[in-house]
Amino acid sequence: MASRARRRPPPAAARRSPVSVPSAATRDADGTRADILAIATEEFAKKGLSGSRVDEIAERTHTVKRMIYYYFGSKEGLYRAVLERCYDHIRMIESDLDLDALPPNEALRRLVQTTFDYHNKHPDFVRLVMNENIHHGDHIGHLPNIKTRNRTVIAMLGKLIDRGVAAGIFREDLDPVELHMSISALCFYNVSNRYTFSRIFEKDMSSPKALAARREIVVDTIERWCAAK
Repeated sequence: MASRARRRPPPAAARRSPVSVPSAATRDADGTRADILAIATEEFAKKGLSGSRVDEIAERTHTVKRMIYYYFGSKEGLYRAVLERCYDHIRMIESDLDLDALPPNEALRRLVQTTFDYHNKHPDFVRLVMNENIHHGDHIGHLPNIKTRNRTVIAMLGKLIDRGVAAGIFREDLDPVELHMSISALCFYNVSNRYTFSRIFEKDMSSPKALAARREIVVDTIERWCAAK
């Protein structure tokens, strides 16, 4: 009887390490966690921390409360994860602008335009920030890396200011934190006060035409404030 041919082991390049590809369970877990965060963002933005219910979030994500508590520990833990995710997202958008590749004045315009557009496209972010301020920032203060992870925008503005001052375009006394605060305030207001302001003063703040006009005003305001005298 002929002996069976021995199977040669696959070459090293063809072998797969058991940790090189995420398991189906890991992929499912990541997807479930992302779904929970997305739905929780909507719920917390609409109803606030106290008004949101874990039962409703579980139902909308086709999970159970126990799973949500497994991932996030508590409703407060989920809320903090939502806040962290929202801040991480806007910081990521800013970092992707590659402002160092643009002249200082163009870089400033690009940043202000992007910030204005982001707030209008993500009203849930504005509502979440407003809600957290009602809580005096108590929950965001429990996020251990929130300060470090948000220093990126200050560092980016610091570099931009230095380049603008060196080019004689920006005034020398600009502070990156003050600049960030001013940009955020002007962009934030158009969303946070849209309904009250428009009703009191009968001012259109939502149409594409109104948004384009307001966007240019905000950009012009920041440019003039930064300009060298």
